[in-house]
Amino acid sequence: MSNTTPNGLQGLIGDALRETNELARKEIALFRNEMTSNVRSLFVGLALLVGAAVFGVVALFVLVDALVKWLATVVHSEALAALIVGGVLLVVAVLLALVGRNAMSLSTLAPVRTSRQVRQDARVLSEKVSG
Repeated sequence: MSNTTPNGLQGLIGDALRETNELARKEIALFRNEMTSNVRSLFVGLALLVGAAVFGVVALFVLVDALVKWLATVVHSEALAALIVGGVLLVVAVLLALVGRNAMSLSTLAPVRTSRQVRQDARVLSEKVSG
C-alpha cells in the first residue's frame, strides 16, 4: 500500500502531531531549565553586589582613617589627604556597581538556547513537511 491512501495520510499526520507535541514539551522543559538557571545567575549577581558593598563599607571604616592620616603626613594636609582617599574609594565603588549591574542585566535572562533550538526545530519540521 502506498502512503497516499487516506489511512497512510492520517497515519503520517498523526505521527507528525505526536512528534510536534513531544517536541513542544521538550522545548518547554528546556525553556524552564534555562530560565531557572538565568534567574539563579541574577540572584548570584545580586548577592555578589551586596557582598561587595558590605565588604567595602567594613574596609572603609578600618582603612580610611589610617590611610588619611598617613597621606596627611605625605601631603602635609589632612583635608587634601581625605579628598584623595575619598576619590579613590569612589572610583572603586563605581567599578563594583558597574560589574554588579552587568551581572544583573535583563539581557542575561533571555532564553538564548531555547530560542535557537525552537528555530532549528521549526526549520527541521518545515523541511520534513516540504521534503
